[in-house]
Amino acid sequence: MTPPAEPFGHPVRVLDRPPDDAPDLHALIAEGVPVILRGLAREWPLVQAGLSSPADAAAMLRRFDAGHEVVGYVGDPDIRGRFHYDAAVTGMNFTAERMRLERFLARVLDTVDQPDAPSLYLGSTDIDTYLPGLRETNDIVAADGFFTRHPPLASIWIGNRTIASTHYDMSNNMAVCVAGRRRFTLFPPRQIDNLYPGPIAPTPGGQVVSMVDLAEPDLARYPRFATAMAAAQVADLKPGDVLVYPALWWHHVEALDAFNILVNYWWNEAPAFLDTPMDALLHAILSLRDRSAGEKEGWRAMFDYYIFGEAERAAVHLPAAAQGPLAPLDERGARQLRAYLLQRLNR
Repeated sequence: MTPPAEPFGHPVRVLDRPPDDAPDLHALIAEGVPVILRGLAREWPLVQAGLSSPADAAAMLRRFDAGHEVVGYVGDPDIRGRFHYDAAVTGMNFTAERMRLERFLARVLDTVDQPDAPSLYLGSTDIDTYLPGLRETNDIVAADGFFTRHPPLASIWIGNRTIASTHYDMSNNMAVCVAGRRRFTLFPPRQIDNLYPGPIAPTPGGQVVSMVDLAEPDLARYPRFATAMAAAQVADLKPGDVLVYPALWWHHVEALDAFNILVNYWWNEAPAFLDTPMDALLHAILSLRDRSAGEKEGWRAMFDYYIFGEAERAAVHLPAAAQGPLAPLDERGARQLRAYLLQRLNR
């Protein structure tokens, strides 16, 4: 296994937090930058089990195993842990296999002492479905009942020395380093042009990924990546550390040890009745991207006025009965607008 490359970029800000301190996630996300809450989860029983040994951590997970099959990703040693595309960028350099969690854990444990082990990765597996009860003693309690108002999706990630290539998520994220060390290299959303995103589909894990290999960035092929490198922030996490960062920050995640567990929480504060912005982006490709420069400049002004400016601006001068979809959206208004769009798309 090739050792991890030396990190580039600036260190992520660190806050030392006692384990019983409930983080104010709304305030942390509002700051708009990543932050490490050092040691916030260090008293988790699963963290302590991992510090004892990989076998002890696996044994604890087995106690909560609901018995469902999981999807494990397997790559040959020559991919160096980097789950990505094949040479033609039409398929993947790994395979997906369905198996019981107990079998996947055994395979990872079998590779702990192998210098040229295959890459094994279990990603984004819902804890409450696959490991019910685990969160009763291994959980983050946010301040002021935040997760009651904005229930998160809590997932677990397990594997050996693997890499989740640079990608973004559409939700805010709190990542808990449970076993093994992790390194996150994060890039602000505006760096997208310098990250050379790959195809919209297919993707290695459901989200668009950068085509740049951070271990060996080819600046002759991807010259703008040098600008992204200068803007990067790096978070080196030990077991018990927690990283919080906003939606749409690109992140490259390296599991640095032979056995690794990460738990993460995804959430959005936007109302659940809103549609995903990716649908709007795809429709914009269909309707706007290939128009003339002059038209696109005009539509940019339209979007600034109706979408990216102050939400009330476009409707404030209209009587309430005339505002239609310009009025603040509620669940009923969202249903009506969605039906109107479907009617237009299906004409």
